[in-house]
Amino acid sequence: MWLIIGISLRLANLTAKPPWTDEFSTLVFSLGNTFLAVPLDQAIAPDILLQPLQLNPAASIGDVVHNLATQDSHPPLYFVLAHLWMKLFPSDGGLVSLFAARSLPAIIGAASIPCFYVLGRVAFRSPLVGHLTAAMIAVSPYAIFVAQEARHYTLAILWVTASLTCLVIATRHIQNRTPLPIWVALFWVGVNALGIATHYFFTLTLCTEVIVLIFLAWLQLQSSSKFSLLFSPPWRRIYGVATGTLVAGLIWIPILLENRNRDNLTDWIRGSRVGLDWLSPIFQALGTWMAMICLLPVESSQLLVVIPSGLVTLIFFIWAVPIVLRGIKIQLQHPENRIMIQVLGGVVISAIALFFIFTYFLGIDLTRGARYNFVYFPAIVVLLGASLAVCWHPPKELMGREYAKNGMKSIGKWGINGKKAVMLIWLTGFISAVTVFCNLGYQKYYRPDLFVQLIQQVSPVPVLIATTHKTYIHTGEMMGVAREIKLANSPQNFLFLLAHQDQDPNLSTIALENTLKKLPRPFDLWLVNFHAPVAEAVKTCVISDTKSLSSVDGYEYELYRCQ
Repeated sequence: MWLIIGISLRLANLTAKPPWTDEFSTLVFSLGNTFLAVPLDQAIAPDILLQPLQLNPAASIGDVVHNLATQDSHPPLYFVLAHLWMKLFPSDGGLVSLFAARSLPAIIGAASIPCFYVLGRVAFRSPLVGHLTAAMIAVSPYAIFVAQEARHYTLAILWVTASLTCLVIATRHIQNRTPLPIWVALFWVGVNALGIATHYFFTLTLCTEVIVLIFLAWLQLQSSSKFSLLFSPPWRRIYGVATGTLVAGLIWIPILLENRNRDNLTDWIRGSRVGLDWLSPIFQALGTWMAMICLLPVESSQLLVVIPSGLVTLIFFIWAVPIVLRGIKIQLQHPENRIMIQVLGGVVISAIALFFIFTYFLGIDLTRGARYNFVYFPAIVVLLGASLAVCWHPPKELMGREYAKNGMKSIGKWGINGKKAVMLIWLTGFISAVTVFCNLGYQKYYRPDLFVQLIQQVSPVPVLIATTHKTYIHTGEMMGVAREIKLANSPQNFLFLLAHQDQDPNLSTIALENTLKKLPRPFDLWLVNFHAPVAEAVKTCVISDTKSLSSVDGYEYELYRCQ
């Protein structure tokens, strides 16, 4: 049932939202193509700009791996799978099918639901915890968000879930001082290797597991001062897992060193630290944590929707957080469950600590990308499932006086019993999932569809859309616009200019000036995300007042009439 609900939510409105620049990088590299085929510093037609999105029958897996290694900063596993997957689908108007690109992460995201069930059941030896964990991941707005993008995060979540399952099994064997089965050790190494080959941030999950294992070793030494315990059968196999994982990670070191030359691809994640900017990571992290469970339409453009949604969200968390914390507290009273709460809680706390260390000490603001929280997201969902299990079926032997007093007819201070509380929390998650696939939550950073509509309304003459170009990220921004133009079958004449610059912005200015001289007039010049001096280049054109025009997410523009 949870699988059916989960796959339905992940496939709903799958292609309704336009792809954004990160998705275009997935599409291009997965096809075995490259952004280098797009001409720079000259006016080009939309079809030329969209050429890297065309299916390439001659491209091979080797092309996918080579292009990623030389032009991108991600490992290739997901892109190879996407390459094979998208070959199964016909083109969409000559371009790669967006449904094909997004359906793969959606299906992988749904496939993780039974894996979450296994993790919850194994960790707490409870089918109820497994079911509630699966129920919450099925409707989690954060899970829907990452599943509906043509990116690799659902596959990474799958590996994190599998790796944490192995950690849970290893914890049991450490407790019982029995050898870790060889098949579990080999599976653990394999999962970790696949995780690193999917996303380099998977190593943050491995770091949290190391911290938890150090904690378990410390607990064992506390109970027995024999240092030799750290060389007992379960630990020897764990050391083998660590060695195998380290070897699997070292393979990627040469590529990571090469990626240092492409730091400009990740410039956006280097946040500023001036004034209130110091507080931004805290609120960004809080927003992501909340959206893992509840995300009502707070990003709507209408205040009449935003204000009630914000108030309901606030009320929901004021009511729900004490219930969840109380469930965790009760689980801690159970000797067999206490260690699992500590292990999974240790993963979450360690990951959050690493995020803030990267943010405040290394200048890499990981909180700016909500999707990066995949490194500990499964642990949070399982802890939530364990807490809700207490609400659904309260253990009498642990409730003590509270159970004897009211028989758990109500939970918290609002007169709602445990099962109704669980259903209300799940229903809130379901509504939040609908919010996401309707683009009222986790809205797309770029809205090329709205931008194209604006151009068509304002410009009755041919159009040149010009932007400054540093990396393929900026090519992707314009690809979104070109794709919308192609889908609209507009008879209007559109041209694009990607004015390249390295360190000197004036290079873009020169490219713009030279292009304007060659084009027949009249035409309208739309400068979009153009970060270079333009006064000299556009001196033969007249700037148009755009204050009355609506703003568009992802596209800062100026309009010039060139008569």
